[in-house]
Amino acid sequence: MKRLLTFFFFCSFLLLLIQAQPVHQIKGTVIDKNSRQPLEFINVTVIGLNKGGVTNAEGHFTIEQVPPGIYRLQATAIGYKSVTTPEYILSTRNLNISIEMEENLTELEDITVTASPFRRDLESPVSLRIIGLQEIEKSPGANRDISRIVQSYPGVAFSPIGYRNDLIVRGGSPSENRFYLDGIEIPNINHFSTQGASGGPVGILNADLIREVNFYTGAFPTDKGNALSSVLDFKLRDGDMERNSLKATLGASEVSLASNGHIGKKTSYLVSVRQSYLQFLFDMLDLPFLPTFTDAQFKLKTRFNKQNELTILGLGGIDNMRLNTKADSEDNEYILSYLPKIKQETFTLGSVYRHYAGAHVQSIVVSHSYLNNRNTKYRQNDEGVPDNLMLRLRSTEQETKFRFENKSSIRNWKINFGVNLDYSQYSNTTFQKIYTNQAQIFDYHTYLDILRWGIFGTVNYSSMDERFTASLGLRADANNYSSAMKSLSDQLSPRISLSYQLTDHWFVSGNAGLYYQLPPYTALGFKNNHGAYANKYNLRYMKVSQESLGVSWRKGDTFEVSIEGFYKDYDKIPLSVVDGIPLACKGNDYGVIGNELLTSTAQGRSYGAEILVKWLIAKKLNLASSFTLFKSEYRNNKESEYIASAWDNRYIFNLRGTYNLPHLWSVGMKVSCIGGAPYTPYDEEKSSLVSAWDAQGKAYYDYSKYNKERLPAFAQVDIRVDKTFYLKHCMLGFYLDLQNITVSKLKQQDVLMSTGVIDNPEAPADSQHYRMKRIKQSSGTLLPTLGITFEY
Repeated sequence: MKRLLTFFFFCSFLLLLIQAQPVHQIKGTVIDKNSRQPLEFINVTVIGLNKGGVTNAEGHFTIEQVPPGIYRLQATAIGYKSVTTPEYILSTRNLNISIEMEENLTELEDITVTASPFRRDLESPVSLRIIGLQEIEKSPGANRDISRIVQSYPGVAFSPIGYRNDLIVRGGSPSENRFYLDGIEIPNINHFSTQGASGGPVGILNADLIREVNFYTGAFPTDKGNALSSVLDFKLRDGDMERNSLKATLGASEVSLASNGHIGKKTSYLVSVRQSYLQFLFDMLDLPFLPTFTDAQFKLKTRFNKQNELTILGLGGIDNMRLNTKADSEDNEYILSYLPKIKQETFTLGSVYRHYAGAHVQSIVVSHSYLNNRNTKYRQNDEGVPDNLMLRLRSTEQETKFRFENKSSIRNWKINFGVNLDYSQYSNTTFQKIYTNQAQIFDYHTYLDILRWGIFGTVNYSSMDERFTASLGLRADANNYSSAMKSLSDQLSPRISLSYQLTDHWFVSGNAGLYYQLPPYTALGFKNNHGAYANKYNLRYMKVSQESLGVSWRKGDTFEVSIEGFYKDYDKIPLSVVDGIPLACKGNDYGVIGNELLTSTAQGRSYGAEILVKWLIAKKLNLASSFTLFKSEYRNNKESEYIASAWDNRYIFNLRGTYNLPHLWSVGMKVSCIGGAPYTPYDEEKSSLVSAWDAQGKAYYDYSKYNKERLPAFAQVDIRVDKTFYLKHCMLGFYLDLQNITVSKLKQQDVLMSTGVIDNPEAPADSQHYRMKRIKQSSGTLLPTLGITFEY
């Protein structure tokens, strides 16, 4: 009885703590974007709450008695353009933010410009999606991993196989994407990335540090070059200038510790460290590989005065992927036969100095990135026999980047121009067994340094009432790798964007442009057995011309429906001489792509239509649904016929929503469906050759039947439930994420495997064949995840 009473009083006390939910202040400063001076009499309101405040002579405002949650703020005043801020989390302490406003000359003519979370960018009025904190924190099935969150957006395919984060946008390759962190380019956003492409099982960025993400699937800004399919531009939070805090998170694959606050009166900081336990999850799922990673991230921002600020940030990761030889089932036998052990270290260190000079803002960006990649593979994973060595790769990539940029605002014109200078170093020591018509060994060492340079500029115009906008941009890139890449005029990238507001609710926008991308360093540095750069005179910049046209209908700032059509025309894509497959059709597996003989003759095209519906109700609902219908095709040269590319899924459907319930509960669900990917049957005769099988440890495809077959479609449902407790000085949150609750199975092509038994041992060595067997392949399991978050 005593124990029962004790338990009752404990529950009652806990219930009182929970019910006594604290409230906080939202404070901040509103300044003029050009002059950097504080603005008085600005109305600032919390969207979704009947609360607000007005700025004083110093530009300060305070909003009292705000319960914890995720909020946007809106700032309005006569003579200034209304501003809707990104989302902010109000959790265990008061929130302090800064808002910048631009003077609005149109209101002198009694024309009102309203702000909206569905923002329209002058340079990218189409193909731009803005991802806020609500989606990052609570997207079902994503576990706060940005690579998985963007897979809910139009035009983005997802891979139901292999637990990978490959970003496949509008039928393009995983290697065609670029990533920026507060304006600093980072090589990849995933652990265990495929060198020469991207992807990996888990993201490298800690979501606790992210404020907002701009996701471009086309109409790329001129200052962000070297992309053909997408650009992910991450905006990090600023540290709190009033109080230091600590946050611990136990997620799906890692435990993390993050802190934000200030150092002195002028410098704020963010820092995060994460350690994975992904290897235990993969071992529990009986997967054939066991990845372990550690990563760290930081941001320092110093405001010297109103006109000058400096941001320094760093990002690093250490990866180690071992083979799980205990998972020796038939399903895993094939993967274990060819997958190498992988060790990687990667980091980026960069700084952004920004000077505000009235209507002009100058930025200097300097960064250095490093990747050390080591792949090792022994036949039958027996490292005790030196002759079993199939692959030993030791490779590093280093990039030092400099960019100067000036942005000017002159009435209803915005002008942006700049230059960039990059120095790249690539080294590779490779021992590799391959089989073409006979067994061969490549054993070479490469050291390559490349100087790259570029110029860019954009002129943006907005009509006085902002109903019509236009953007004209130009970029040019070159490098000293070969004479064919030295001239800026050969890589001119013009682009134009137009947008017009037909009525209060209807918008029509379009973009056309030409974009270039340098082939991967693995391809540029590949050497033949004579020690010569085998691809030096065959490779060119890859290029794509893109056109897109979109129509959208908006109801206030809560509902939007958009339809967008796109067409992408590829040229000068590297083609594998060995197997006749474009490099753009590779890159969704672990290891390395591009380190082979190539020639820039392949072409491609991808075209389709996307529909997106978004419904936002502040503090209640975040619902989005998208449908994409498209085709993605390639051909080896101008004389060949188009055939389906590796990314030709034909259609993608996503429905994702999160609903906030009373008492700080929320539920979310995601339904995903994707058409079957094409695949190539195996060449049984070649695969069974002892010399061929021993060279790579897996079956060979019959490329004369490239992508002639197709896998079945796949669909899955994910569910997530969140519960948050706010106490006086801390926050405790729990979430349960159930991926693939339907336990959907994706059937794959039956794997062709060697039994290890030679059928004709009396034949000459180069004519001996293994007895082969087929293993049925299917994937898909229920994956539950319990996450815990604690903030103090």
